[in-house]
Parts: sequence; C-alpha cells; structure tokens
Amino acid sequence: MSVTVFLSEHGRALAASALVAVLALLIRRLRSAKRAHAGSNLNRSTNFKLGAVTAASASGARDAQREPGEWIPVQFDYPRVEPETADISTVKPIPYRPFRWGEYHVTMGIRSMPSNEWIEIDQQFFDYHKIVGYRIKTRGDRAVKINDAQPGIVGSGHAAAQEFVHELAEYLSQRYPALYQAVRKEKDTSGWYGQGEIKTITIIPLQETYDLDEQDPLIVASLLTQEDYTIMIEGTDGRYYLQAGAICIPGFWRLEDKLGMPLDEIHLTGNVPHYQSKLHLSMGRFFRRLPVDKPVVRNNYSFQVVRPPAPAADTDTGADALAAVDPTELAWSRTMHGSEDGAAFERSAVIRGTLAPSNQLAHAHVSPEGKDEKRERTKAPLDPQTVYLRTERQTLRRLPRTGGIVFTIRVYQTPVAQLAQEPGVPGRLASSVRGWSEEVAQYKDLFAYEDILEYLDKCHAEQAQTGLVKLDEQTSAYPM
Repeated sequence: MSVTVFLSEHGRALAASALVAVLALLIRRLRSAKRAHAGSNLNRSTNFKLGAVTAASASGARDAQREPGEWIPVQFDYPRVEPETADISTVKPIPYRPFRWGEYHVTMGIRSMPSNEWIEIDQQFFDYHKIVGYRIKTRGDRAVKINDAQPGIVGSGHAAAQEFVHELAEYLSQRYPALYQAVRKEKDTSGWYGQGEIKTITIIPLQETYDLDEQDPLIVASLLTQEDYTIMIEGTDGRYYLQAGAICIPGFWRLEDKLGMPLDEIHLTGNVPHYQSKLHLSMGRFFRRLPVDKPVVRNNYSFQVVRPPAPAADTDTGADALAAVDPTELAWSRTMHGSEDGAAFERSAVIRGTLAPSNQLAHAHVSPEGKDEKRERTKAPLDPQTVYLRTERQTLRRLPRTGGIVFTIRVYQTPVAQLAQEPGVPGRLASSVRGWSEEVAQYKDLFAYEDILEYLDKCHAEQAQTGLVKLDEQTSAYPM
C-alpha cells in the first residue's frame, strides 16, 4: 500500500469518526431539549396526580438518561399522611439511643423512612422555636442563606427552597392539624392531592402566620419545626453542592464555612473519619440515584460538655442572653468550641487549647463572645450532669420538581446522668464508645469526657446487681 493511499483511507476514516461524533452530539442535545421542554410544562400550576409507582418506575430510566446537573420534573403525590391526634404538649421526645455494643463501624447507616415520619414534633417544640427565633434574629444570613448559582458549576438553591417550604407546609398541616392551619389559594390545584397551593400557614398555639410567597422560605421552615435544613443541588460535574441552608442548631459547625461546597469537600474539610476510604464513593452514588419516592433516615451520636449554668442574676441582667434562651448549649457548644464568630474558627480549639484533662473541664467557662475566662482547675471527677448525649436524626428526601435533596437534621440532647438510669443503656453506651477507632475518638473529642466511662461502668454493674440487666446480655433495638 502506497503512502498516498494510506493517507487517503486514514483521512476518510477520521472524517467518518468525526461525523459520527457530531451526529451523536446533536442527538444528545435534541434529547435534552425535548426533556427540558417536557419538564417546563410541569410548572407550579400543574396538578401532580401520578403516584409513587409512576415515579419509582421511571426513576432508573431518568438517571440513565439525564446529564449531570439536569433534572426532569417528576409527577409525584406524597403518600397520604395519617394525622397525629395526640396533644403535642404531652408528646415526649423520642428516646433515640443510636449506639451498639462493640466495635463502631463507619457506614452511611441509612434506613427507609415511613412517610408519616418525615418531621417529628414534640413537647419541646416551643423551646426550640424560641432558640431558633433568637438565632435568626441575632445571626441573620450566617444561620439561614440561599446560595446563588455558581455559573458553569451548579444552579442556585432558590427554586428548591421555594418548593421545599411548600412541601413542608403540606406535610405539617396534614400530619399535625391541631398545631398548624393552612390557607390555600382559590382556583388552584397545584397543592398536594389536587388541592389549592398553600398561601399561608399558622402555628395555632402561637398565632404566628407565615406567607410562603412573601417570606424567606428557609426562615419560615426553621420557625415551623425543630429541624435544621440543608438543600443539596446536583452540579454539572455530578457532585452535590450545599446551595441552601437553615442551620440554627449546628452545635459545632458553621453554615458560612460550608455553603457552596460539594458534598465531598464538606466532609473532607470537616475531617470526618474514614470518609475518603469508606464513604466517599457510596455516598456519591446514593445521592445521584435517590428517587423521589424513597426517602431515608439515619441517626448518629456524639457528646458535649456543657458549662454549669450561670447564676440566675447573670442572665436576669442580660449579661448572657443566649444562655438564658439556650442554657444547655443546644444551638452552639460554647464550652467546647468557644466563639462562633472567630474569623479562623476551628472545631474544639478552645478545649484542645487548654490541654486540660477531662476532669478539669467541669469548671471551664467560656463567655458567649468566646473570651476564655479563668479556669478553676480541680481534681474532682467530671460531673455527669454536665455531659450530654447529643443525637441527630437525619432524613434525606428528593424534591420532585427541582430534584434538590433536602437534608433534615433534628438534634436531641439527653444528660448522661439520665441515660445511666435506663435499663441496659449505660453498659451499651460504654461499650460503643470503647469501640471507636483512634480517628473517631479524636473527631468526637473523647478526651474531654472520657471520665464518664467509669461512671457508666458503675451504673451498669449496679443494674446487673439489682437484676435489671444481665452482665453478659448484649441486646438492643437500634436506634432506640
């Protein structure tokens, strides 16, 4: 074969390959345009009457077809919600005890979430409402903020936040009809089950009414419940970005440090143990594939040391307004992390900076502004009354119209001294803590409260001695 013939045949082959590539690109763009046109017809005035079966059967095909950062609106009705008839003032917080005997395994730990259980409301609602209201008033967009689009990377969180607050109002008004009252738009069928879209929602005992069209959607969402919220939006690179958040009860992290970040960077910058090796790939796949009709729930736990309450005179004079509203440091763990407003905030810097063993932290005081006060150093054991188990119940749910993923975070606090009275709990908790890897123990600041292990062992032995539990019995009904 001559060189001339080779070049000619090679050129024809290249031309043919280029033509095929161009045709493939045109076909893909036509399909995207067709899907976008179909999706544009599913606006807020559309009546979504197809149920979960339709959404579920189509979800796999949609994920296979759509490009990263593209979402095709899904026709979906939330399953019928059973009204809660109990008086909220009598409903105790659910006693989540999300720890097991033995070695601690780092996993996503997700479970299917029953449709009735998206948002949990209990007798602590009014206390949470005061704390959240104070935080929104004093912290503004450092606590609640919706991110604008990052051009070429990810869209804004505004549309998803607006969709979310309507979904939330629908759920709350139907799940807790004695607590919430919704007013719907007339001549409209875009609400749940063909009803009019909700215009306003009122917290009946407080007589506080919120306008879903006029007010910030995430501020409204925060004031309606006991939850924090983030909304994750898929980017053009296939990663999910934190594009909206209402983080009023974070405990130890700040929205301003994470807003706009993709999921992996949020965890890596937070030094989450074993994230890269055990969670990174599975979490990315999970977010990409999460369908609208399969919400999930998970629980986790940690501990916080809380400074002894200040004398009543201090709070009465307004010297520590935050402590008066939030005496157990539910919203922000000042004792352990110091000021929330430092330019170079570092988690646990205050406690780590003291280099004090745990038995010296019971009397550590940090002012609300983060200025370390004089620490009284004693050899007294850490008072269990100053250590709280801090558990989180988290849910993840895909929004049908925008495709955003809503991440809810409900925080529960329980004094360790109270936990130690529950049958079987002190032994299980001590075993679980001892099962932490070195990385997990460092991440959870075990050094600050490790004295409680001896206390838990003592309580477990007393329960065994009285016949309340058996020493060799290792049973539990996770996450209770």
